[in-house]
Amino acid sequence: MQAAVLTAFGGPEVLEVREVAEPRPGRGEVLVEVRAAAVNNTDLWTRQGAYGLPGRPDAPAGWRGPVTFPRIQGGDMAGVVREVGEGVDAAWRGRRVLVDPAFYDGPGDDARPVGLLGSEADGGFADAVVVGADRVHDMTDSPLDDEALACLPVAFGTATGMLERGAIGAGETVLVTGASGGVGLAAVQLAAARGARVLALTTPDQAAAVRDAGATATVDRHLGAEELAAAVAEVAPDGLDAVADVVGGPVLATVLPLVTDGGRWVIAGAMGGPVVEFDLRRLYLHNVALVGSSMHTPAHFARLAADAVAGRVAPRIAARYALADIHAAQDDFARSAHVGKIVVLPGAADR
Repeated sequence: MQAAVLTAFGGPEVLEVREVAEPRPGRGEVLVEVRAAAVNNTDLWTRQGAYGLPGRPDAPAGWRGPVTFPRIQGGDMAGVVREVGEGVDAAWRGRRVLVDPAFYDGPGDDARPVGLLGSEADGGFADAVVVGADRVHDMTDSPLDDEALACLPVAFGTATGMLERGAIGAGETVLVTGASGGVGLAAVQLAAARGARVLALTTPDQAAAVRDAGATATVDRHLGAEELAAAVAEVAPDGLDAVADVVGGPVLATVLPLVTDGGRWVIAGAMGGPVVEFDLRRLYLHNVALVGSSMHTPAHFARLAADAVAGRVAPRIAARYALADIHAAQDDFARSAHVGKIVVLPGAADR
């Protein structure tokens, strides 16, 4: 089968599209024919080894540390179960499914993610992938097509985890940073669907698309610190109940004073800079919770899968690429000029 194989940490040249042996499902596993996949920051950062290590922020590493090479990339995928392993109900064969890409630290609905397909195990940038049967969710009745489903796992799963861990709900004012990206746009859409008043940091040329996703107001993320704080205060005169932050960097110190007493700042990314400086007094004097949120729990993903079946989510697709053009897809993603998700189509030439 064809796959995008990561051979080392580095630039685009270490990601090779080549023929590899098709995997076989073992006990408790299924073989999923990948109909669509999608690109995430995780794919680029894993290729670059950009996650750092404790005390060594510039050390090459995957998000959990070492990565075993070669590794097939891709955390987002949807497809059809083609084969089932021993101990798996044969009724799964032929079902359209959404794949939860996370590995967890134990059983139970609240288990924490400790690994990811495409990083700690082979992922979905391939014609087929083997996953645990407990990681597939039946999408037979979902109105979403395969491309839309493939946009959900990492971005919408991460956004769902942020909203759940931050207890963000109806009637609250929430600021979403990086609102035109995959996770940010998902957070805008999901928070608005929960009845929150959503404000968003984005660029002027992407503001209309972000408002279409559910934001009631947008602020130019390129403003200087004082201007940014003033602009957010203008659209949130009573303060922010919560912030869903996928950017990090200086925005934390700039906006934190605008969070109300008992508010929550949920952080799930560091595109604006992983090392920050801010006034701790703005945190503890106002009982603000600073919450780290990495991906989702099984319960969070089950809620997202239910939303997909019910048609309560509507991912925006920015571009489509054949698997053979994975380098162009990642380059397009890295430019950050798109709004929504970039989809990769294994086997596109055969359809």
